[in-house]
Amino acid sequence: MTSRKRIPFACETAVRKIKLKNILPLHRITPGTRRTQKYQRILSSINKVGIIEPLVVHPQDKSNDFMLLDGHIRYDILKEAEEDSVDCLIALDDEAFTYNHKVNRLSAIQEHFMLMKAVQNGVAEDEIAAALNVDIAKIREKKNLLVGICPEAIQLLRGKEANAGTFRQLRKAKPMRQIEMAELMCASSNFSVAYVKCLIAATPQDQLVESEQSKEINGLSPTDIARMEREMESISGDFKQLEETHGKNVLNLVIVVGYLKKLLDNARMVRFLANSYPELLTEFQKIAESKSLTETPQT
Repeated sequence: MTSRKRIPFACETAVRKIKLKNILPLHRITPGTRRTQKYQRILSSINKVGIIEPLVVHPQDKSNDFMLLDGHIRYDILKEAEEDSVDCLIALDDEAFTYNHKVNRLSAIQEHFMLMKAVQNGVAEDEIAAALNVDIAKIREKKNLLVGICPEAIQLLRGKEANAGTFRQLRKAKPMRQIEMAELMCASSNFSVAYVKCLIAATPQDQLVESEQSKEINGLSPTDIARMEREMESISGDFKQLEETHGKNVLNLVIVVGYLKKLLDNARMVRFLANSYPELLTEFQKIAESKSLTETPQT
């Protein structure tokens, strides 16, 4: 039985305190950057709770200096505050892109659950607002984000790019309709407020929370709204039918692409197609060279 290869650490396991004067930044923070919302939020957070994430540095040869790989805003804030030293992680290589080349943004739902966790742990709303440098009304809006949203719809939209406006529109519908709308948003990868407003406009009155309230939409007559409802019902039916056959169709496509690749590995077959059916050969090659089944072949 072969032993598994150990994955090396990118940094030393211990955090070290390093003097700011010995840290060499790769770029300078401009006055314009200091006025941005991002900078102000980090500044407010450091003032309230201190440095949570250590800076990442790499030692320079034959000196006591360290090159700053990640944390330039934090470094600038501490330097402006005339701090003497800061906790750092010591990188084992000098590749700056390793630490900040890919940023995963928090979704609105993830922000909500993190906020609720902080509140449950006894952190006051005004303290959270001060730490994030936002108005307390914004914190309360995030706290109440999922009020009126059914658990199934929340599960479908976890990690998606839906914002607060999306959920404000979504809660206008009853739970079963919320699930249908969430499925349509995921299928189309469209979580914008405008798209959800269209889904609400195409929702029958009896599937809305306030079913007696008339749906007034600028530029649309009651006849247009009724037609949208019929078309949306038809689209929902088509979506469910496609969902049932999607797995089988993908499997068939994988088999077809595999067969085409094997076919095009045969030189005699390629010559035959080139002489007799050149247009088919071109299309077969596009399909075989596609990186994914969802990629549209280039024409």
